[in-house]
Amino acid sequence: MGANPQAMVFEPIRTRRAFEEICDRIRGQLENGALKPGDKLPPERELARQLGVGRSALREALRSLEIAGIVRLQKGVKGGAFIREGDPSGMAQVVQDQLHLGSITVEELTEARVHLLDLVVRLACERATKSDLEALRKNIERTAEMTRANRYLERVECSREFYALLGAATHNQVLALLVEAVTEILMKFVRLRVAAGGKPQPRLVEKRTRIVELLKARDADRTAHAMRAHLQSVHGLLQEGLRLKQGSSQKA
Repeated sequence: MGANPQAMVFEPIRTRRAFEEICDRIRGQLENGALKPGDKLPPERELARQLGVGRSALREALRSLEIAGIVRLQKGVKGGAFIREGDPSGMAQVVQDQLHLGSITVEELTEARVHLLDLVVRLACERATKSDLEALRKNIERTAEMTRANRYLERVECSREFYALLGAATHNQVLALLVEAVTEILMKFVRLRVAAGGKPQPRLVEKRTRIVELLKARDADRTAHAMRAHLQSVHGLLQEGLRLKQGSSQKA
């Protein structure tokens, strides 16, 4: 059962760094279990009073927590600040920002993805259930339908879902979260490339079908090899998408 907003008590903040301190206090409530996903924070006026801060500082902190994927801000009569369920978008945004700043490269991101998915498919070979395998099979069917219909932007969404399903098949929430975060970043470049008229990756359905067949056979080494070869083949496509994004940013 969710926490009662009226029962929450936040100690007043006695520091000049009100914005950062507000974020730390709310994170602290998450850490000690006082706040859980789905809980609603006290109304803005009441929360500002408890913390002893101005409402502008509180709003800035809530916006920061929203960007970090911790809080969901909802408008309207039933609105307010709610603790979010697990969401990879915050993690994806941090990595994407570092990519744009030049702190990491597409090569590093792709290399990390290759090694991450190597571990993922090996665990999935051990842990995937019949329902996991069926979900992957249906995903490949939809991918084939989108390919036949030349609906390539929708096929990109099928690709995002394919990797999310692989992550889920490990039955490890940390790995599933990492896979979704990295995939979301790279899919943005793929969408740009497809929207610009780039040719779709050939034999995609065939390659994914082979990976799932090996997964079903519980052949970890061959599944990992097939996945690695597939990911390395798309590296050039990702770089092309990045160049398109950089070009559009420079024009803007």
